Amino acid sequence: MKRELTCIGCPMGCLLRAEIEDGIVQNVEGFSCKVGERYAHEELTAPRRMVTALCRVQGTRAPLPVKTSRSVDKRLVFDCLKEISGYTACAPVHIGDVLIHGVCGTDADVVATAELPAVRERTDA
Repeated sequence: MKRELTCIGCPMGCLLRAEIEDGIVQNVEGFSCKVGERYAHEELTAPRRMVTALCRVQGTRAPLPVKTSRSVDKRLVFDCLKEISGYTACAPVHIGDVLIHGVCGTDADVVATAELPAVRERTDA
């Protein structure tokens, strides 16, 4: 079987052509660098994705942007999103803070990608 894909490993965006036989990549053409060749092998045999999402924060309506610390198996993306949607962070939160360790049993953590100061208590006069 032959497949074409666009490499996302670097800004070049090379058009890759690959031959696959019995689930094994036999040949890759069209890459300008080794990143493209590696990308084709991974994408065609064990695709992975970074997951980005918004997380609830207790005491505020403002969501907190988060991401996984590393890519996860593509088949787990929606499971990761479901786990993140069930989590509520507590302010203050700093960029890089780990909010969920080992999301969906993987070696990836969910980390904050923005600062969120402590939530002020409302004082009604």
